[in-house]
Amino acid sequence: MSRSSTIGRYLVQRLEDTGLQHVFGIPGDYVLSFFDMLVASKPIEVIGTCDEQGAGFAADGYARVNGVGCVCVTYCVGGLKTLNAVAGAYAEKSPLIVISGSPGLSERRRSPMLHHMVRDFNTQLTIYEKVTAASAALEDPVIAASEIDRCIDACLKTKRPVYLELPRDMVHTPIQVPTPAPAPDSDADPRVLKEAAAEAIAMLKAAKRPAILAGVEVHRFGLQDRLVKLVENTGFPVAATLLGKSVIREDHPRYLGVYEGAIGRDSVRRAIESSDCLLILGAFMTDINLGIHTAQLDPAQTINATSQRVSIKHHHFDDLDLGGFIDALSKPRWTGKKKPPKPPAPRPFKPRPEQPVTIRRFFQRINEYLADDTMVVCDIGDCLFAAADLTIHRRTEFLSPAYYTSMGFGVPAALGAQIKQPHVRPLVFVGDGAFQMTGQELSVIARYGLNPIVFIINNHGYGAERYIHEGPFNDIPDWAYHLLPQVYQRGWGTEVRTEGELEAALVQARNNTTSFSLINVHFDPLDVSDALQRLTARLAERIAYDNPGKGAAKPKRKKKPASRAKKQTAG
Repeated sequence: MSRSSTIGRYLVQRLEDTGLQHVFGIPGDYVLSFFDMLVASKPIEVIGTCDEQGAGFAADGYARVNGVGCVCVTYCVGGLKTLNAVAGAYAEKSPLIVISGSPGLSERRRSPMLHHMVRDFNTQLTIYEKVTAASAALEDPVIAASEIDRCIDACLKTKRPVYLELPRDMVHTPIQVPTPAPAPDSDADPRVLKEAAAEAIAMLKAAKRPAILAGVEVHRFGLQDRLVKLVENTGFPVAATLLGKSVIREDHPRYLGVYEGAIGRDSVRRAIESSDCLLILGAFMTDINLGIHTAQLDPAQTINATSQRVSIKHHHFDDLDLGGFIDALSKPRWTGKKKPPKPPAPRPFKPRPEQPVTIRRFFQRINEYLADDTMVVCDIGDCLFAAADLTIHRRTEFLSPAYYTSMGFGVPAALGAQIKQPHVRPLVFVGDGAFQMTGQELSVIARYGLNPIVFIINNHGYGAERYIHEGPFNDIPDWAYHLLPQVYQRGWGTEVRTEGELEAALVQARNNTTSFSLINVHFDPLDVSDALQRLTARLAERIAYDNPGKGAAKPKRKKKPASRAKKQTAG
């Protein structure tokens, strides 16, 4: 049996079937007819952004908290601007459906040179094939429905972006939609799972210092409850990678902290690297997660399980399910495992009202400011490394581009996350350089009445790069960020230089629940976190190696900017 539909209507139906309630994007003439269909969809609301890259980051942030996101743009000028955000989603396994309009098939025959075209009509499709798990141009009505199904199913299965290109004269083309086929059986082989689990359990039971290192795939595949069950059944201490941060409530008694090799906290490093059986679950072994190759992990003492493979010492098991593997490890009776010692509780923060704000003291204060109804969204830079030791009160409430490390993620990702979870208030940490790339999405946040608190880590330039390799290219224009609420005609902003001013700003921001708050926090240009100093020292060594004889130039102290005439504004 089959039913009649159109390509556009069927695509909207499949988006609705995934549970999507929002689609981010910017219209253009090649996609306007499809935008009409999205607007007509009752469960889906279209969220227009200022820029296509912002739409991509917002959809990515939405996907990380919802389980799938969608961005819809026009051909090439929109699709290629979105590409960077989609590449980041692919690198970090974020399930994103990308829909792009394209020139109609009939007009391509009449005119070979249509606006927005680059090289030929397949250019954008060819490019997106490199950064997606599946892609299709919906040009044939006979197979259009099956192509839509194939791509969306691939997105949900692999937790990576997919790409669908829809010519504008195909939106209303009639198609026959076949009756949905039964879900295919899992590729996982139960015999492989049984063998892998038995070998892993034997290795863990023989260990004296077992530990768990959890990564981003536990987030993406919704395995947090299974991880908690495993931790509580075994009593093993658990750490997270930076990309996997908040995979478990960070006030859990067995949580150690973020493991980043020599870059991270030394107590976490010792606990993980001294383990004689380290169970790695769903982690990407990237240079950032491994502290720029400062990690000391012995493969002979690890069990490394991902969604693709389980490796035990030098044995490899394919075709098994990560969630099933975690469940199998939880079943035995585990005894004799000691609870890991908890680090001493930090002393209550006591502000020094006249003292300039420093990175270290700022994040110490923020750690007390976090609450059960807040989430943290970090852009790349020192704000990310300094935030690694924040205690997140909820699971999957820390979002960052900790592997792809694209600047500009923070503000639009907060838009996407709070659109989906309006009851959770984002605290956004973004450097001044990253804010200048995508900070205009605050106007969209204002339009929808969202209330994130945005902290601009204002060190007057590209702070991380200064410590890697100094030069005038690290300087950027100085903006009066806290005055932007006047431009957007909504929101509240203030400027902070001292700890006393920070205390006042935090109180005001907490009470400002009806709009965003923008806090422009000034730091000395050379004030960076301990973690960033360790990281950039490693990177600087590489720069010096690549440029023999030059070395890495040391950053010079910048002149302090002139004080502002206006300090704060409310709109």
